[in-house]
Amino acid sequence: MKARLAAALFWSLAFLPVSVPVSAEWFSDEQAIMGTQVVARLWHTDPEAGREALAAVMEEMHRINRHFSPYLEGSELSRLNREAVKASKQAPLSISDELAWLLAQSIRYGKLTDGAFDVTFGSVGRYYDYREGQQPDKAAREALLAAIDYRKIHLDAQAGEVYFGHPKLYVDLGGIAKGYAVDRAVAVLRERGIEHASVGAGGDTRLLGDHRGRPWRVGIKNPRSPEEVAIVLPLQNEAISTSGDYERYFINSEGERVHHILNPSTGASAQGVASATVLGPNSIDTDALSTSVFVMGVEPGLALIDRLEGFEAVVITAEGKVHYSKGLESPN
Repeated sequence: MKARLAAALFWSLAFLPVSVPVSAEWFSDEQAIMGTQVVARLWHTDPEAGREALAAVMEEMHRINRHFSPYLEGSELSRLNREAVKASKQAPLSISDELAWLLAQSIRYGKLTDGAFDVTFGSVGRYYDYREGQQPDKAAREALLAAIDYRKIHLDAQAGEVYFGHPKLYVDLGGIAKGYAVDRAVAVLRERGIEHASVGAGGDTRLLGDHRGRPWRVGIKNPRSPEEVAIVLPLQNEAISTSGDYERYFINSEGERVHHILNPSTGASAQGVASATVLGPNSIDTDALSTSVFVMGVEPGLALIDRLEGFEAVVITAEGKVHYSKGLESPN
C-alpha cells in the first residue's frame, strides 16, 4: 500500500486527470444527517436499484444517528450518559451489542494513543457552544478533568454491560461514530452488489472500488482557506478521514481559535495542528486516528501512524507546513 500511495500522490499532483462526465448510470444523494452533510454516489445499470441503494444508505445513516446522537434525548447514547453514572459494578447498565462494540473500539483507541483519543472528552466538551462562541473557563475545565478518562468506562462488552466510574463522566462518540456510519453504509452497498461508490459524512469518506477505470480524486482542504484544495489524492478501495480546526470553531476575545477537537489532558482545544488526514482500510479507524494524530501533534502522531500496518497520514500545521507519514513521499 505504501509504495502505491507514494507513487499515486506524486502522480496526482503532477498529472491531474480530466474529470469523468457523470453518465446516466451514476446516482447520488445528499442529506443532512449526524450534524453534517452525508453524500453518497454510486454506479448502477438499473436506475431503480440504484435509487433503492441510495435510500438504504441514507436510512442506515439515519438509524445510526437515532441510536448514537448526543442531541437526541431518546438515543441510546443519551440513555447511556443519563444512566451509566448511576449504575455500578453490582448493578451495571445493559446496552445493545452495537453500542458495546463501539465503546470497546473507543477504549481500544484510548489505549493505543495513551489517551489522546478519549470519548469521555464530552465531560468538558458538552459545555462548549461554537455557534454562540462560548467555552467553559479554565477553572470549570480543570474541575472536570478527572471525568475525562476512558479507563473509567467500565465495560463488559461480551455481557453488554457498563457503568461509569465518575459522576460527571459523559461520552461523546463524535470522533468515531461518523466513521462507523460510513463503514456501515458501504456494507449496505456491498450487500446489494455495488462495486463502485463513495460515501462521505463530513470529514470521513470511504471509497468502494474505483471511479469506473480511474481512481477517485479526493481533496484535502487548505485549513486556512477551506474552499480551496491543498492536496489531491487519487484513491480506490480506501477510507480517508480529516480532522480540522476549521470545522467548528470561533475566535475568542483574546484572538485564539477555539475549536471542537479537544485535548483530553487539558479540556481545551488542541494546539499546533490545523488538519490531520489519515488513510486506511476502514473509516471507523481513520476517523479515530485522524483525531488522535491531531491531538498528539506532528511527530508523535506520525510516529503512531508509521507503526500501524496499512495506514498513512498527511498533517498540516497551524503555520501551514505539510508533513507526511513515511509511506507517502512529498511531491515537492
